[in-house]
Amino acid sequence: MKNILLFGAGKSAFTLIKYLVEQSAENKWTVTIADLNASSWKKLYKSDQLELVDFNLENEALKNKLIQKADLVISMLPAFFHPQIAESCLNYAKNLITPSYISPEMKAFDEEAKSKGLLFLNEVGLDPGIDHMSAMKLINNLKDRGCTIEGFESFTGGLIAPESDNNPWHYKFTWNPRNVVLAGQGPAVKFLHNGKYKYIPYNKLFDRTEIVNIPGYGDFEGLANRDSLKYIDIYGLQGIKTMYRGTFRRSPFCKAWHVLVQIGATDDSYVMEDSENMTYREFINTFLKYREKDSVEMKLAYYLGKDVDGEEMRLLKWLGLFENNPIGLKKATPAQILQKILEEKWTLDKGDKDMIVMWHLLNYVEKGVHKRLESFMVVIGDDEYNTAMAKTVGFPIGIAAKNILNGTIKTKGVCLPIEANIYEPILKELETLGIRFVEKGDL
Repeated sequence: MKNILLFGAGKSAFTLIKYLVEQSAENKWTVTIADLNASSWKKLYKSDQLELVDFNLENEALKNKLIQKADLVISMLPAFFHPQIAESCLNYAKNLITPSYISPEMKAFDEEAKSKGLLFLNEVGLDPGIDHMSAMKLINNLKDRGCTIEGFESFTGGLIAPESDNNPWHYKFTWNPRNVVLAGQGPAVKFLHNGKYKYIPYNKLFDRTEIVNIPGYGDFEGLANRDSLKYIDIYGLQGIKTMYRGTFRRSPFCKAWHVLVQIGATDDSYVMEDSENMTYREFINTFLKYREKDSVEMKLAYYLGKDVDGEEMRLLKWLGLFENNPIGLKKATPAQILQKILEEKWTLDKGDKDMIVMWHLLNYVEKGVHKRLESFMVVIGDDEYNTAMAKTVGFPIGIAAKNILNGTIKTKGVCLPIEANIYEPILKELETLGIRFVEKGDL
């Protein structure tokens, strides 16, 4: 029997754990879940192949004991913990999977992992993950046909399914709320468009969107993600004229979120004094000029040059931002306060279904003819636990684990799932699980 050790059992791990347990008998695995609240999984799974260990990362001895007896380690912990897990995996010569972006700290383990014949497979969830795998399949297929790829665009969105869409923002939290609030902050977003380098500062990011239509699901707003340029080399697209990766939202989300960015409500760089005694209305008012006779709504509309009864103001009012509800958070940043407010409105209700939408566009030249290929995937969750997010993060990781243990995946070192021996079997099995792409255009 081989042992798979999983660190972290949050909401995004729900489908992964279910997959590993259901596959355990056939593949002769045991599965160990190490988490602060691992015992809570007893209600969901009763299996001879499953061991639950209540675990805190501060317990170094237990961490090393668990890794030492494992054949494969999966870390679903916050990304900054991955290097700590990876170091122990190197010490005990264990393969590792994470869904997170490869950090410089993780990349530094590459040579030693290769020398020990180990694979540290990262970015193998949804985005990053399925986006890489599906993109590389398309890119390599076109290259095999002798095509020249001139443009690549890719967007992914974690959204609310149409049947559960009951608010004017057309949005609910389907992943880490903090990451949603802080999205786009940091260095300017950069990408390549028609051979020209483009840069968008954070304060303009949600004001620079494009519309993409997904057949059967309507229009989505796409906004740019971080550094698209690095994927030119990762995807082997040197000489390409357009490289653009981004995130999907439904209109009018971006227009209203742009307002919150402009006033500073998403800032996480400083603590607001006396925040525990502040109300939501006072929170908004702290960012506005003193005008004794004007309401907070009037001052905000004036500051932004908006109609006080306009669409953006209606969406902010729906969030409760002008209510006198107490914040109750001590020493909180604006971003933390905003997150608390949003969690009251954007949390999935019982029976709610989420939706994942991914879309790729490739412009290419084949035998002198300019062509266009679109590929899209839509996944709908079952409920607030069996979410589309959990499926699209969990299934690829579980399938990767199986294929590492059975020897199908042979790559070594610290890497992404961009090699055919990694992505082909994963994408093939994902199709059997209802996660598949539809292609249209000049095939």
